[in-house]
Formats: sequence, structure tokens, C-alpha cells
Amino acid sequence: MKTYGQYCSVARALDLLGERWTLLVVRELLCGTRRFSDFQRGIPRVSRTMLSARLRELIDAGVVEKDEGGQGTTYRLTAAGEELSGMVRELGVWGQRWLPRHLATDELDLDALAWDMHRRANVDALPAVPVVARIEITDGRRGVRYLLLRRTEVSLCATNPGFPDELRVRGRLSTLTGWWRGDLSFGDARAEGLTLEGREQHLPYAGPRLTGATSVVSKRVASPNGTAFYAISDVSFPSLEALQACAASQSGKEALAHAASISTGGAPVVLVVTDDLAA
Repeated sequence: MKTYGQYCSVARALDLLGERWTLLVVRELLCGTRRFSDFQRGIPRVSRTMLSARLRELIDAGVVEKDEGGQGTTYRLTAAGEELSGMVRELGVWGQRWLPRHLATDELDLDALAWDMHRRANVDALPAVPVVARIEITDGRRGVRYLLLRRTEVSLCATNPGFPDELRVRGRLSTLTGWWRGDLSFGDARAEGLTLEGREQHLPYAGPRLTGATSVVSKRVASPNGTAFYAISDVSFPSLEALQACAASQSGKEALAHAASISTGGAPVVLVVTDDLAA
């Protein structure tokens, strides 16, 4: 392991956590991953050798525990590892707010996206009978994945698991990713060619609603005189602080969702703000 050679606690923490892939392994554990094969699905570009090395380093540091139980090897965070949850969450919030919203082609991955959809499903909101969602990518390396959704099971499949496709989501990988991340409203995604088909009662199980939350996207735009403001549909705010003040309560977020013409169905509302200036 490389070291900064400093006594500073930030430097010493980065000696362990700053290595490539390490924080992504912690992210996976915080999201509920326990088995080696599932780490590979959540981080598809890490090699088996590198993944093994990063897990070993975290185990040696007392951040992760390995359990050789009767049902195979599993991993879990220790108390020290659980304390990293706030840092990982804030790092994600910082990235959402300050990094460019446009994703490069090499940052898009159907398997990683489908796995994220799978593990973030709000099981309590799913029906007792199975519903299959077909996810089809229409550009680049075309591909199809299936989600089997029911209250007792959420499975990601490469082929249809044997039930009719009750839901069909079809579009470009960048559009589907943007919709899932909250960068695009459903209206914006549809304008980019995303299609969502299925029985009306099953539509809430598709896309970001799988998580039980609705994303409302606000964009920082420039007026003709050059003054920047934040807008949701035709509702504008003079500053980020004013927008956040409005969104400080669930009722305020519901009002913003209404302004964005989004039906929340009583689900929690997540405000996503982009700082990209649009012409």
C-alpha cells in the first residue's frame, strides 16, 4: 500500500481509503452487498485480483469482517466501517452538486445501472404477484436486462425469467441513466426518446419510482441580462439558498414536484440541483 508519509489523520485515512476501488467497495457494503460475486456486479470493471486485494486491506484495517459461514463467504462492515457511511454519502452529494452532469461514454454501463436498479427497489411497495420489467438499450452496445419484481424477491436476469413483460423501458443508455440519477425528468427523458410501456397499475414500479422516491430536477440557467437563477418548469428562484429553503419540507418538495408536472403518489420527493449553466 502506498503512503503519504504524514502523521495527519486525513493523510493516514487516505493511505487506506484513497486507493483506487476502495471506497467503491465500501459503497457496495453500505448498499447491502455481502458476497464476492455481487461486488463484481456492482463494480463490473474491477478485476477479481484487485477486488480480493482491496477486501483484504479493509479486513486487515478492521473496517470489514469476513464470515466463512455455512452458506459461503460473506463480508460486512465493522463499527469502524459503518462510520464511513456519512463520509460516503456526503461525497456523493458533493459529486451530484459540483461535478458536470454530462456523463462520458466510458462512464455508462448497462450492467452497473441495472444492478443499481435491482438493489434499490422498494420491496414494501412491490406487489405480491411477480412483475417483470424489460430494460432495453437502443444505442451503442445494445442490450436487454430483466428485473423480476415482487414483495418476496427482486432479481436481475439476463433472460426473461418466465413471466410476461408487464413493463417495458426502452431508450438510450445515457437517457435511462440520466432519468435514474435524477438528472432528467420523465418528460425530458421522453423527449430524448425514452419509452415506458405497460399496464397503468404497474407503471409506478418503473424507473426512479422503484426506490419509493420521486426526483425533481432544478437547473441553473441564465437570463438574457446574464443573471443566473434556478428554475423548475416556469417557477424560478433567485438563488440556490431560496430554492433549498422552499424544499426544506416535504410539503415544499411536493409543491416543486407539482410545478414540474410530476405526480408523486405520496412518495418521498428528492430535490436534485444541477449547477450547469444552460443557454
